[in-house]
Amino acid sequence: MNVVISVDMEGVCGVASWVQVSPPEFGGLVNAAEYQAARERMTLEAAAAAEGALAAGASGVLVNDSHDTMRNLLPELLPEAARFTSGNDKPLSMVQGVQEGGVGALLFVGYHARAGSPRGPLAHTWNGFVRNVRINGRDTGEYGLNALLAGHYGVPVVFASGDDVAMAEIRAELGEEVVCVAVKEGLSSFAAIHLHPREAQRRIRAGAEAAVRAAAQARPYTTRWPANCQLSLNHQARADACERVPGITRLDPLTVGWESPDAYHLFQTFRMLAKVAEVRLDG
Repeated sequence: MNVVISVDMEGVCGVASWVQVSPPEFGGLVNAAEYQAARERMTLEAAAAAEGALAAGASGVLVNDSHDTMRNLLPELLPEAARFTSGNDKPLSMVQGVQEGGVGALLFVGYHARAGSPRGPLAHTWNGFVRNVRINGRDTGEYGLNALLAGHYGVPVVFASGDDVAMAEIRAELGEEVVCVAVKEGLSSFAAIHLHPREAQRRIRAGAEAAVRAAAQARPYTTRWPANCQLSLNHQARADACERVPGITRLDPLTVGWESPDAYHLFQTFRMLAKVAEVRLDG
């Protein structure tokens, strides 16, 4: 069985500020050292999950860089048996690789809570202006969108690590059988109590190993199809732009909606609307 690891950065141990997760080309040299430290811990947590998966008998591991520019991993720190992806124009974005033959499990590392979550460090969904995503009446975040897309290819989510708020949201939506490892306790949007990085990595390795050993019993995540989908944004001008897309309906000043026949359509429609909504707000 092959395994895909989707690794983000906001949920990594030691991270509690946007400065830490912004590549220097976007934040200037002032944050270069903090970003470098965060990307190293991101890579080491992904490596711990990969080591656990391999110890559990995975025949192959693909680590998918899923943060921002998706050029954050330090591949020399990954196990030599692992492959990795980089670059931010991947067809399946944060879960690139689940469509490959023989993949039996998806692991989330460094994941964060959805937009609007109280006490969730750096809680957001996709970007800074998505307020909420609702699918068949249920609010979700990146974890739900990614889990549904993986489920479209028959791949279950078996493991997640990140902050405690995100882990509670993932258990509530994806099921208690997902092995979740909280590496920090959220105090606010910009503060957390963290484990020591090496302890976080040990727990991730152990959790990933247990999750992959039990993966044969896991079921892919899905919902009712066709699905009623809603996207709420932080400004009416963004909803204006999305409303012009064929098949998209304006539901209220900040929210648009559509119907998707399957998870692939849902994900790609969401991704397109997030791009369309990148409009200037100063006229």
